[in-house]
Formats: sequence, structure tokens, C-alpha cells
Amino acid sequence: MTRTELTDGEWELIEPFLPIGRFGPYPQRLRQQFEGVLWRFRSGGRWREMPSEFGSWQTVYDRFRLWRDAGVFQALMEGMISEAAGRGQVDLSLVGVDSTVARAHQDAAGMRLGEQVLTCLEKAAEESKGAARRGGSRPSSRSTGRRTRTGNVGDDAGHG
Repeated sequence: MTRTELTDGEWELIEPFLPIGRFGPYPQRLRQQFEGVLWRFRSGGRWREMPSEFGSWQTVYDRFRLWRDAGVFQALMEGMISEAAGRGQVDLSLVGVDSTVARAHQDAAGMRLGEQVLTCLEKAAEESKGAARRGGSRPSSRSTGRRTRTGNVGDDAGHG
């Protein structure tokens, strides 16, 4: 019994991001090895505990390290965001910061996005703004009379 982690549709989106070098992996084992990586992180198991249907645990681990070091997972994430934005499946209404200052870790500085990803995200943001204007926006805490942790109505930041 094979423990497939991905549907055929999901695999069609992921496959172009995985490099095939001169010495491997063989294209017919690429999906098997990628699903082995998924199994490892979904189950929390050790590499050596990996079921044999994903191939040799050492091969899958080596492939994971190569992909990690080559930036494959970062490119895959950006590609999936771009694809979702292109299909209109990005819901930016869930993204928000309720503060006047948002600090990021020093390692977060300088993140680079590809031009296509940035364009798709900007387009999705504009579309969601237009939809919010047409459909009306959600009421703020001032209009609902909701009390915040400071006890003041509508004072989410605690600034009186």
C-alpha cells in the first residue's frame, strides 16, 4: 500500500520546481522522494523510520538537503503563491496587522520576491480592495462598542 501524500493535480504544480540533475533523481522516482520528504515533516518521524515505499531514507534525506540548499522550497512557495494569486484564490482579507509598529526579526529583513510573485500579489490586493469597496467593509471596534483588553472602547493598541 502506497502512502501518497499528493494528488495528481498538486503534483503537476510542484514538479516543475524540482530540479533534475545529470546524475538523478530519475524522473519516475522524483515524486516518490518528494512525498517521502512530506511524510517526514507531516509525521514528525525520524528519517530512518521512513517507510520503504518512499525509497531509501538516506536518498530521500540527501535529496531534501540538496533541494533545501538550492532554494527549491523557497521557489516552490513563491510559485504556489503566484499561482494562487493568478487564479484569484488569494484571500488577503486574512492578512492584517493591528498595530502602529510591527517589528520583524532581523533575519526577516531583505526578503526578495520575484517580479511575477510581486505583480500577482499586488493585483490580488487591488482586487480585494475593490471587492471591499463594493461589498462594504467590516465595522470597526469603535462602531461595535467592543471592549478591548484595556477596557476602552475601540482602543486596540491601548493608547487611550
